[in-house]
Amino acid sequence: MIFTDPTLQNLMILLGEVTLFIILFLFGIAILMVVLIGTSIRSGKVIFPALLRPFLVLMEGFVKGLCAFIGIEPGELLKFLIRLDNRMNTSAFSAVPVAERAIFLPQCLRSSKCPAHLTPEGLACVGCRRCELGAAIPKMEGLGYRVFIIPGSTFIKRMVQKYRPKAIVGVGCLMEVKEGLEMCNRIGLVGMGVVTVKDGCVETIVNWHDICEVITIGIDPSSIPDDFDVSSN
Repeated sequence: MIFTDPTLQNLMILLGEVTLFIILFLFGIAILMVVLIGTSIRSGKVIFPALLRPFLVLMEGFVKGLCAFIGIEPGELLKFLIRLDNRMNTSAFSAVPVAERAIFLPQCLRSSKCPAHLTPEGLACVGCRRCELGAAIPKMEGLGYRVFIIPGSTFIKRMVQKYRPKAIVGVGCLMEVKEGLEMCNRIGLVGMGVVTVKDGCVETIVNWHDICEVITIGIDPSSIPDDFDVSSN
């Protein structure tokens, strides 16, 4: 036999026990995270975000599998992950001056009759008022934001490289926002996400109040017009 030495046998038994303990510990942590995620989704509040985020980075695939097993829909889980990222990034986002922030809006928010032309920096809104973008963009720019209407994620990377914002707000469907926030985490950029309430490629819908809540984070309330509402004409 290979393991005839009692000391070596005891070492192998110890290693096996330690490995089993680690597996059970991680499994227990994963179950705890799933419970916290489920409770957060039902309550609409992110519970213990500082605990959830680092473990989700390490065990995201396993946790997703457990969530699917207990019946948490993939879309609900994605929404939760975006809320978690937003919650964890709020303080850092608040500290970034508005002049160093940018907003990326998806082209699918525009009217199907939009006359805007594509430029190297995205669509150039002409303010035709066929959709809410024409009214919203000047108000966001009035706060100091740099605003882009983009047809794809490649434009985000290009504009980030060109203008070097320290924080961005990304608007889009679930997967687009999730991938955008992951990109921000990889490159050390502060990211906040707003998910559209209607998916699709044409005339999608976003809750403009949600955008207002995000873009005014960290801005002195006295500098925000009383009638500020990016969706109003």
